[in-house]
Amino acid sequence: MTMLTAEQIVAAQKANIETIFGLTQKAFEGVEKLVELNVQATKAAMSESANNAQAMLSAKDAQELMALQASLMQPLAEKATAYSRHLYDIASGTSAEFTQAAEAQASDAQKKFMAVVDNAAKNAPAGSESAVTMMKTAVTAANTAMESVQKAVKQASEMAETNFNTVASQAATATKAAAKKR
Repeated sequence: MTMLTAEQIVAAQKANIETIFGLTQKAFEGVEKLVELNVQATKAAMSESANNAQAMLSAKDAQELMALQASLMQPLAEKATAYSRHLYDIASGTSAEFTQAAEAQASDAQKKFMAVVDNAAKNAPAGSESAVTMMKTAVTAANTAMESVQKAVKQASEMAETNFNTVASQAATATKAAAKKR
C-alpha cells in the first residue's frame, strides 16, 4: 500500500491554498468590475436625469413634452441593453475562470488518483487482477462521465449566451420600431 509522505501532504495543501487564494482574487476582481460598472451607470443616469428634467421643464406644450418623452425611450432601452450585456460579460468571465480552475483541479486529482491505482495494481497480490481491472474500469467510467457533464455545461452556457444575445437584439429592434411609430 502506498502512503503519502509529509512532504506530499504539505505540497498538496499548499497547492490547494494557492488555488483558493487565486479564486478569491478572481472573485474580488469580478466584484470590483461590477462596482465600477454600477458607479459608471449611476453617474450617467444622474447626469442624464438632470438633462432630461431640464429639457422637460423647457417644453412649451404637451405635444412637445410627449415627443420628448418618446425620444428618450430608445436611448434608455439601448443603455439598459448595454448595461445587461456588460453585467453578463462580467459574470460569464468570472464563471469561466472558476470553471477553468475547477477543471484543472479535477484533472490533476484524476491523474494523481490513477497513479495511486496503478501503484496499487503493481503491488497487488497475485490473483487480484480482476479486482484491479474492475477498479480501473470504474475510475475510467467516472472520468468519462465527468467529461460528459463538463461538455454539457459548456454547451448550456453557450446556448444561454446565444439566447441572451438574441433577446437583447430583439429588444433593441422592438424599441427602435416603437420609437419610430411615435
